[in-house]
Amino acid sequence: MTRQYLLPVIAVLGVGFGLYMMAATTKPPQQSKPVAEPSKAPFAAYVFGAGLIEASTENVKVGSPTGGLVTTVYVKVGDQVKKGQPLWQLEDGPKRAELARYEAAGASAEATLDKLRKGNRLEDIRKQEQQLAQVNIQLDDARAQLVLREGAATEDLRAISQDEVNQARHAVRQREAAVAYQQAELDRLKTGTWTAELRVQQAAVREVRAQILQTKVDVERLTVRSPLAGEVLQVKIHAGEYAPAAQTDDALMLVGNNELLNVRVDVDEQDAWRVDHAQPAVAYPRGRSDLNIPLTFVRVEPYVVPKKSLTGASTERVDTRVLQVVYSFHQPHDFSLYVGQQMDVYVQVQPLPDPGAPAAPEERSQRGTS
Repeated sequence: MTRQYLLPVIAVLGVGFGLYMMAATTKPPQQSKPVAEPSKAPFAAYVFGAGLIEASTENVKVGSPTGGLVTTVYVKVGDQVKKGQPLWQLEDGPKRAELARYEAAGASAEATLDKLRKGNRLEDIRKQEQQLAQVNIQLDDARAQLVLREGAATEDLRAISQDEVNQARHAVRQREAAVAYQQAELDRLKTGTWTAELRVQQAAVREVRAQILQTKVDVERLTVRSPLAGEVLQVKIHAGEYAPAAQTDDALMLVGNNELLNVRVDVDEQDAWRVDHAQPAVAYPRGRSDLNIPLTFVRVEPYVVPKKSLTGASTERVDTRVLQVVYSFHQPHDFSLYVGQQMDVYVQVQPLPDPGAPAAPEERSQRGTS
């Protein structure tokens, strides 16, 4: 009898013990607390937009005017720079050599022009007069030889050949041409520089000066300078690397003035018509729902663009277009905000009319008329 009930009793006790242990070890799940409380809208009617902090001058991507090897980077991230301050240096050895060559050519052209303006020296004129006198003596000698040979040929045809007479005549003509040339050269020296020749040399000087100026500009362009006064936000170029002239996805260097920050707010195109820049707007930094920052309206960029800045929210639409509204604010005193950081922005708007509410008398009369 005892054996008959022993096994069922043990089974019942085992089941009961199992249920007890299950109840003792199983605790209700505790709701995990969020790392940071989400921000809450301070307005009864509002439009929400995800904001991205940028410099008040916008984030300027400094590019290279020409492709080249970087020899020196003058700044680092966080440095304050002035407008026109050098940021990095491209290799300029070949251009400087070209500049030296043009400067030497310019000095030579200037010296030639100065010589033409001053005219010919007295020593050059005297030297030319001596050369003219020398060829005149040679002409007289050639004429005398011709007279002798013609006289000998007249007295006795066998005394001298006709070829020798012809050679003497040819020698006279050569000496006459030499005298004419030396006389013209002397006249040129006495007259001075020809006006047209002076103009040609002046044009040559201007051409060399233009080449020097162009080369100096090319050398100057190899020193990349800051386009504005601000802070170096990002550096992606180092000495020894090649800086391409084409625009890349990652800027070689990013600068901006962050004394006053801007926040670029993406407002969904469906809510764009509700935004009124005269209404107040506040921003909450991510992770600081206890701190709201009043915003000052700057501008609306009227071109609606595809949404690119994503927040990662599960309800976020990515296949939409947004109106970008720019606000400004000052850096908080108790902590720092950084360019590129996201913010939750709320803009106060007029509440939408209740579609179930009765129409106003004016609206009813207009509907009846229509």
